[in-house]
Amino acid sequence: MIYYKTDEEIELIRHSCLLVSKTLALVASEIRPGVTGKAVDRKAEEFIRDHKAKPGFKGYRGFPATLCISVNEGVVHGIPTDIEFKDGDVVSVDCGAYINGFFGDSAYTFALGDISNDIVDLMRVTNESLYKGIEQAKVGRRIGDISFAVQNFAEREHKYGVVRELVGHGIGKDLHEAPEVPNFGKRNSGKKIKAGLVIAIEPMVNLGTRKVLTASDGWTIITQDKKASAHFEHTIAVRKTGADILTDHTFIEEAIKNNPEIKDITAKS
Repeated sequence: MIYYKTDEEIELIRHSCLLVSKTLALVASEIRPGVTGKAVDRKAEEFIRDHKAKPGFKGYRGFPATLCISVNEGVVHGIPTDIEFKDGDVVSVDCGAYINGFFGDSAYTFALGDISNDIVDLMRVTNESLYKGIEQAKVGRRIGDISFAVQNFAEREHKYGVVRELVGHGIGKDLHEAPEVPNFGKRNSGKKIKAGLVIAIEPMVNLGTRKVLTASDGWTIITQDKKASAHFEHTIAVRKTGADILTDHTFIEEAIKNNPEIKDITAKS
């Protein structure tokens, strides 16, 4: 059953989402070659708890960390480690926070140091596909319209592999609620979109094959061909006037501009 949110509940979710966005901005200021995932994770957890909130992922189904940090062929659900990031790494960071009874959720992929043009293009297309999906989140349309928009742009127009096994989702009092929001599908299919729907849209797009595997740690999802993957996510609320993006990537992008160790994929080439 889909739980539609009131305006008041949406504002509480926005509060959680802005904390997630600011946490990812902190990550953007800290992440660089020579730093470890565990070090970044500790700072993120401290930041969330300092704001009287709880990490949304830590302990969820047994996950051991505040952040999901997935490197290079890692798609999602990577566990932070003591391995130092290196020049040329592509690092997806997914973050959740819980405060005032509601979750927020967002993800951003960071390119460290000298990154090939192929990877930069993958990241730009994945990020743009997110907004293509958001454009379809309107009253009267269907979930499949969101799914089709993401797939059509990333897979049909740009020939990347769109992951099938993992999808976006509803969010609110629970981290994962109905409905599922796939990144692939047909127009005019799935649940009809109504005002008050709050969902996390999160394209996961691979440079090569769309096929994925689970790594030996039992958590990290990796590409079957070991080529790079990118992941961007917003939590949005559907209003009568269209999509209201509750997370805010401008915090992250501003931090990237101030960190010379990260490639700014939003900059015009």
